[in-house]
Amino acid sequence: MGRTRLAAKNILFGYVGQLATAVLGFVLKQVFITQLGDTLNGVNGLYTGILSMLNIAELGVGTAMNFALYKPVAEQDREKIKSLMRAYARAYHTIGFVIAAVGLALAPFLRVFIRDPGSNSWRDLTLYYLIFLFNTVSGYFVSYKYSLCNAEQRNYIQTNIASVTKLITTSAQIVILVTTKSFYTYLLTDMFVQLAQKFFVNWYLNRRYPYLTEKNAEPLDPGESTMIRTKVKALIWMKIGDVARTQTDSLIISSFIAVETSGFVDNYNQVINSVANFAHIIFNSLVSGLGNVVATETKKRQKEIFLVYRFFAAWIYGYIAVAFFILLTPFVGYLWLDPNHILGAAAIDLILLDFLFKGERIVLMNFKTAAGVFEPDKYLPAIQGLVNLVLSIWLVIRIGLPGVYIGTVVSGILANIVKPFIIARTCFDESPAGYFLEDLKYYGVTFLLTGVLYLVSQRVLAHTTWFTWILMALIVTVVFNGGFVLFFHRTHEFGYMQNMVRARLHRRGKGYKDDHH
Repeated sequence: MGRTRLAAKNILFGYVGQLATAVLGFVLKQVFITQLGDTLNGVNGLYTGILSMLNIAELGVGTAMNFALYKPVAEQDREKIKSLMRAYARAYHTIGFVIAAVGLALAPFLRVFIRDPGSNSWRDLTLYYLIFLFNTVSGYFVSYKYSLCNAEQRNYIQTNIASVTKLITTSAQIVILVTTKSFYTYLLTDMFVQLAQKFFVNWYLNRRYPYLTEKNAEPLDPGESTMIRTKVKALIWMKIGDVARTQTDSLIISSFIAVETSGFVDNYNQVINSVANFAHIIFNSLVSGLGNVVATETKKRQKEIFLVYRFFAAWIYGYIAVAFFILLTPFVGYLWLDPNHILGAAAIDLILLDFLFKGERIVLMNFKTAAGVFEPDKYLPAIQGLVNLVLSIWLVIRIGLPGVYIGTVVSGILANIVKPFIIARTCFDESPAGYFLEDLKYYGVTFLLTGVLYLVSQRVLAHTTWFTWILMALIVTVVFNGGFVLFFHRTHEFGYMQNMVRARLHRRGKGYKDDHH
């Protein structure tokens, strides 16, 4: 199966799973707030953020090992795959034990992170946290096996298992909340379903790749081990900085403002992430294909694919960001929850600005990952994290919630400036000037269309109902996408995408005729 068909299959299964889990996720959140209140909603989001911070080592090992697997998978070198997977297993088991130790060491300091816990006792808050920690740690003893599926560009295997698990968990938790109104049973339900999933994954992947259970795997040669360790070290530095930049917001909010406010932000983030995941599925599903392109194609071809990939991201993430700017607060405050859960416009605008810039960073990071370029900017995320922490803490004390996200936006922009230099110089041996010029065009058109749509929304959404909200969503879709086509239909990138769509439709039509000849 070719790169394009595998990517399409990954995207299709990802979309089906994401749509089903997103709908149930909104129902679950509404039931959670109704049954348990905003304070525990904030605690739930806070603990999720803390455990995400503890995963700093995972991305380094996982990304480096996936890169190392691309070539032996393409060449069907089973012995090299066995050696890599054995090293991968050892690394992940070690990470699991380290995270367990660090997580337990953090437990006595939860009081520092939770301001105004309401009627919840510290004993209960600590036990909740330990259940979260167990769920995170146990995953490290199984999840590394997915790397082989992903290196084969069969990401849909992991997507399908995760989606089914999420559907079962969410459905069960809704019933549990309605019948027991207990946060303990809510968390334990998740824990038991996750454990069942991990046993299944271990059995299924061992059956799919029986050679992974063979004991005769040769150790990696010293040169390859050194290469992987170098990339892992670079990626761990990047992950530490990335965590300090993106995963500390909820900690700062719950520590300096209130854990309940952290829950309000989490409501917005749930909507943003649920929709954004549809875009992430597309671009993350293409990483394995990009790795294959880098391993097999010329630099000229690599650059052509990169520019198309980046143009498509500017279009998709621009559309989503503008739609959020117009439609997010009306949805949260009037259609899903209530006006008491609305956040200030300044904070939301900054969150969405960072989301827009993040779309570009995803493209840059994914291409660098596929190309195995990890070392040149390994300290950049650490600098970003420091900038974010200093700015966010300094400004949250002075201006409140918007200050947290000023730090997030400023620190994020550093990567939007530095990474194009690295890709242009390292991957294509050229200046990044053309890249930044295209950037100005993409962002300029996006902000122009945002202004036009904002003026229209002032009339359409003067009174928010499902009818006016859906009408405005249709207007945003037509105006933004029509505007992007109008401004960029003569570009090479647009033409490339148009030809891909035409070729695919032609193949489908030809297949239909052949089937019915």
